[in-house]
Amino acid sequence: MTHHLPAGTAHAGPYLVDVSPETAGWGYSSLRVLELPPGGTHTFDTGESEWIVLPLSGGCTVGCADDFGHDTFELTGRTQVFAGVSDFAYLPRDARATVTSAGGGRFALTGARCTRRLPARHGPASSVPVELRGTGNCSRQVNNFAAAGVFECDRLIAVEVITPGGNWSSFPPHKHDEHRPGEESVLEEIYYFAIAGHDGVPGLGYQRVSPSGHGKGTDVLAEVRDGDVVLIPDGWHGPSMAVPGHHMYYLNVMAGPDAERAWLISDHPDHAWIRDTWPEQPVDPRLPLYTAPERPA
Repeated sequence: MTHHLPAGTAHAGPYLVDVSPETAGWGYSSLRVLELPPGGTHTFDTGESEWIVLPLSGGCTVGCADDFGHDTFELTGRTQVFAGVSDFAYLPRDARATVTSAGGGRFALTGARCTRRLPARHGPASSVPVELRGTGNCSRQVNNFAAAGVFECDRLIAVEVITPGGNWSSFPPHKHDEHRPGEESVLEEIYYFAIAGHDGVPGLGYQRVSPSGHGKGTDVLAEVRDGDVVLIPDGWHGPSMAVPGHHMYYLNVMAGPDAERAWLISDHPDHAWIRDTWPEQPVDPRLPLYTAPERPA
């Protein structure tokens, strides 16, 4: 199976990226990336999955209709992923959704097969915790918009990670492919990348996934560019390396079979020691690139 999907190779129908449990060969996680022209609209059925509509660039109106009624959410969005935190909309399973954008834009649809039906709702940008993780050249920024314990979903976990040029993130390498209650959870994961250019030159980065001895033995060393996707059904994943001069963004989408919705990981034993060095170093002064807007008074 191909785990690195370069930009343009995972498109289907109206979607620039369309990763489903069927195409990925797993049970839960999905990602679609929808690009709309000014005035464009797209309608889809949520089916047996819950979804979050997250603007990557531009704003939109999201409508959600089902047997319980109709909801409409206005998403302000953002100019691009390196410019600010975005608001988002949660859509339950068994509904019909419509995304309309007056000005056009690009929108991520992060999904997970689920059993519970939760209410449709708006996630304001002001409620997104912006976390600085690691120090030194392991410094990165995490926008925890749909992290476990932050925003309620049935199975879906989704966050954004920004790694300044020259830094490594997802390091030490970690995994979540064994069910060990209280220690490690089983989560399928999708990485969707955006790489900042410089003076018109496209950026690039690198992603490593190595076999953990569990699952399918996933083994990836990929040069990733803007719009690329990496699928991680199992294995140690990391580092995610941003080359100097080019900030790296990735959207993480996770879901799995465990009863508890939790992000529980194990560090690679050869590299876990690096965490002990973090208190000795400052956080990269370039971070945060931005913070969440203040909550309205």
